[in-house]
Amino acid sequence: MPRGRGHGPRMSNEKAKDFKGTMKKLMAYLSTYKIGIFFVIVFAIGSTIFNIVGPKILGKATTEIFKGLVRKVSGGAGIDFDKIAHIVLTLLCLYLASAVFSFVQGYIMTGVSQKLTYRLRKEISEKINRLPMNYFDKQTHGEVLSRITNDIDTLSQSLNQSATQVITSVTTIIGVLIMMLSISPLMTLVALLILPVSMGLISMIVKRSQKYFMSQQEYLGHVNGQVEEIYGGHNIIKAFNKEEDVIATFKRDNDILYTSAWKSQFLSGMMMPIMQFVGNLGYVGEVILGGYLAMKGTIQVGDIQSFIQYVRSFTQPIQQVAQVANMLQSTAAASERVFEFLEEAEEDQTVEHPVCIDEMEGSVSFEHVHFGYNPDHTIINDFSVDVKSGQKVAIVGPTGAGKTTIIKLLMRFYDVGSGSIKVDGHDVRDFNRDDLRKMFGMVLQDTWLFKGSIEDNIRYGRLDATHEEVVEAAKAARAHRFIQTLPGGYQMELNEEASNVSQGQKQLLTIARAMLADPKILILDEATSSVDTRTEIQIQKAMDQLMKGRTSFVIAHRLSTIRDADMILVMKDGDIVEQGNHEELLAQNGFYAELYNSQFERSA
Repeated sequence: MPRGRGHGPRMSNEKAKDFKGTMKKLMAYLSTYKIGIFFVIVFAIGSTIFNIVGPKILGKATTEIFKGLVRKVSGGAGIDFDKIAHIVLTLLCLYLASAVFSFVQGYIMTGVSQKLTYRLRKEISEKINRLPMNYFDKQTHGEVLSRITNDIDTLSQSLNQSATQVITSVTTIIGVLIMMLSISPLMTLVALLILPVSMGLISMIVKRSQKYFMSQQEYLGHVNGQVEEIYGGHNIIKAFNKEEDVIATFKRDNDILYTSAWKSQFLSGMMMPIMQFVGNLGYVGEVILGGYLAMKGTIQVGDIQSFIQYVRSFTQPIQQVAQVANMLQSTAAASERVFEFLEEAEEDQTVEHPVCIDEMEGSVSFEHVHFGYNPDHTIINDFSVDVKSGQKVAIVGPTGAGKTTIIKLLMRFYDVGSGSIKVDGHDVRDFNRDDLRKMFGMVLQDTWLFKGSIEDNIRYGRLDATHEEVVEAAKAARAHRFIQTLPGGYQMELNEEASNVSQGQKQLLTIARAMLADPKILILDEATSSVDTRTEIQIQKAMDQLMKGRTSFVIAHRLSTIRDADMILVMKDGDIVEQGNHEELLAQNGFYAELYNSQFERSA
């Protein structure tokens, strides 16, 4: 599908993220997969426990070798290899069980994270269709895309890594502490002295890195939005020589992204070397104290080896907790943006007792309609008109008069500020939105075609249409002839921007799409603005045929195309200043006559 132009990157001075609130929402989502998470916890704890027991058993093997050597020197039996083999075999079984448990929990956790990712993307996709149009007036398309792609990917990856790391790290810390105490409480006390230093460093780095992770996610969205916007309007940028301005704007946002990303990654990268340095200091103290206790006979030589391994296993999960803390900051920043989008105010899609559209004829009435995109600035003032079923109504006026706004209100892209719009006597707010829009067919000035075949683009007006019906619609729209000249004909693939057909041909395809839909009410917004005069005459004949028997609203700047309209509404500054057919309005010699004569003079 093609992506339209955005409105520039959204600059925002967001405050610190609500970490606790966001994580609470994330936990609520994860509760759906509580059975899977339960087994992840069980298998992760089991894998960790098997790993924790290993060093102590290995220490027994070392002690047995040491004792055997001592016996050999004293003229005894020497090393008992059978006993050592039994110990090593037990150790191998433990490590094998640990690996199996780790594989199972990784498999389950990956499934949970991907299911969550799928669910969030699905909810965002559905949410897009429920959002009011004014949301997209404020946001770039790249901002929305960034939440679907970058933010959810960040959430998925960090969740997959951090969830199991938290479980294994906490289990390891508790289990290792128990094993260390069983070897030597004194050595354990010395090892614990490094904790305050470690925790202080972790807290300081996490506190400083949080704001940079948040800024990184925000400006990643800005940069994506600008790239999408630049790509969509590349021809315009080149035509107006705005390359330097675009580069400067991109460089500004990219510099902010670079700075925040560099600082966040640098601070998180500092944790490992700092923690390793603190851990190495602990090893020195443990070796000295262990040697002293072994000479006194308080502990065995193998216990020193086991304890040093446990000290390493004890500091490693602390380092992992530090990494998880940073990952959680990244997770919270990404989740916050996703949840913000999902919590945006929605349009009401259905009503309690909707009007049935089966017997609708297509009469439309505007009754004292007032509207403004900004509540403080009204642009449609007391607009009233009655349109009978089957009438062709033209809406004319200068740019900014409110012509297209009237159509947006009719289709409930926006709701009126006051007054009402009725179809066959029923307020449009009494219809389900999708039912209301089924009655309309639209051909807009800005053509929209998606990546796919020409036939699929025309069939978008009615998905169950046969090939023959598609061809008939194309013939009626005067598009069949040019389609036949294209390589592949109706099966030719349009690219993402549909740049492999001309602007006029795009317009013909959208007209064919509207013809295939066969709506009760037809809306043409400058539908022939992008075609040449000869093609315009052909399309006008097809339109006349199409509009017979159905209510039609035609917005046109070229007044020569709407002289046969049943009613012409002349708008100026949001008001209907004149109303009547072509001859009546010319006879009034008012604003319409002035517009018409000015166009006639220019064409002459």
